[in-house]
Amino acid sequence: MTVPAQPVPLRFIGGTAGALTPLAVFLAGAAWLAAQGAPDERGFWPVLLAALAAGWLLTRERGRYAEAVIAGMAQSVVLLMITAWLLAGALSSVLAASGFVDALVWCARTIDVRGGGYAVAAFLACAVVSTSTGTSFGTILICGPLLYPAGAGAGVHPAALLGAILGGATFGDSISPVSDTTIASAGTQGADIAGTVRARLKYVLPAGAVAMAAAFVLGGMSGVTVDAVGPPSGDPRGLPMAAVPIAVVAMLLAGRHLVEALLGGLLAAVALSLLLGLVAPTEFLHVEAGSVTASSILIDGLERGVGVSIFTLLMVGLVAAIDARRRLQDVAARRPVALGATGAELRIVAWLTAAIVLTTHSVVAILAVGPYAAQVGGQSGLGPYRRANLLDLTACTWPFVLPFFLPTILAAGTTVQAGAMPRLSPADAGLYNAYSWTLVAIVGWAIAVGFGRGEGPAAVTPGEPGQDAGAK
Repeated sequence: MTVPAQPVPLRFIGGTAGALTPLAVFLAGAAWLAAQGAPDERGFWPVLLAALAAGWLLTRERGRYAEAVIAGMAQSVVLLMITAWLLAGALSSVLAASGFVDALVWCARTIDVRGGGYAVAAFLACAVVSTSTGTSFGTILICGPLLYPAGAGAGVHPAALLGAILGGATFGDSISPVSDTTIASAGTQGADIAGTVRARLKYVLPAGAVAMAAAFVLGGMSGVTVDAVGPPSGDPRGLPMAAVPIAVVAMLLAGRHLVEALLGGLLAAVALSLLLGLVAPTEFLHVEAGSVTASSILIDGLERGVGVSIFTLLMVGLVAAIDARRRLQDVAARRPVALGATGAELRIVAWLTAAIVLTTHSVVAILAVGPYAAQVGGQSGLGPYRRANLLDLTACTWPFVLPFFLPTILAAGTTVQAGAMPRLSPADAGLYNAYSWTLVAIVGWAIAVGFGRGEGPAAVTPGEPGQDAGAK
């Protein structure tokens, strides 16, 4: 059988250093934005354009560079994410207009769940949705615009609530067997997914418990109070709209496509809101006489997904053009193999952290460093469960706490137009994500003392029979 030839990487002035320079430009710009308060994802557009321009100036093959940018943007997984973000934005806009948030406020006030208790409830709700769907991004987009504004009626500390929403979505992503990071980490290490997730529980459950305790304590701090949003009544008329997000989650649990579930949920939300008289037909599309523009709650919702969609297109175009995955893998492969288990684990975590920071994409980073982790970990006696969990746990830390990653940007985006609740920055979201910060400490402790190192099947040297067993 003839093995297809691999495409020749683009040549850059300065070799690998020159190829990675555009990522350095992006990181420098992102750091500056973070220092200035980290605006929403639109603030990253000029930085990414500058990084793309730097790559174009440094490459020796500018025509191929442009083609690589477009090829990266055209990946089906990218189009899937963008479509899901747009539909989720439209869905949340319809639910908000139908009074669903007011109904949640009414529920919170009626059962007197407020302060830290509401923050814990938000963490658990997001954890259930994220575990069921395997997507932290989708959970943030679906739950954030609903749970965050309703927090005003519960008198919860705004930043603590946002951190609980982000933390719950991260926790679910950590233990979900259908998460993309779970699949990527287990697959690159030849580990079965079920066993990998079971072995991971000893790390994530304590982190989840700490996160809920932090949400309870921090959520009770002074912040937006119930009195700030008027009489403690709310409006229960929008409660039937709860059937819509429940139906979306049910469709996902039944194995339906993410876009199918979101589109079905959007149609159901429109129909139910009209049937119950919660939203006037003109709110879905209205054109003023003599005006050249249209107004619509659907348009408003779609516009919420524009910022992160353009950010994603530019970012994946940049990563694809400089072939970051292959270059990081090649650099890592040139490093000497660690002499002991602790050294190997430190190197795996360090290389994955570097890849995550450079690419700002967890799955891309895992796929890039995975082969290196299998080699250095296998030769140092680390089993596939241990290697896979080091990769996955690390991937659930930095992207969910640093302000220039999509999860924190998305979380901050849900605070826009949140009624009495203030608009927060990505830095606020990451700082109050107690789950991921606790996970950083647990991973460091587990490496230092060897906790959990011997669990699971024995290490298999890469290339030997059985290396891929159970990976499917």
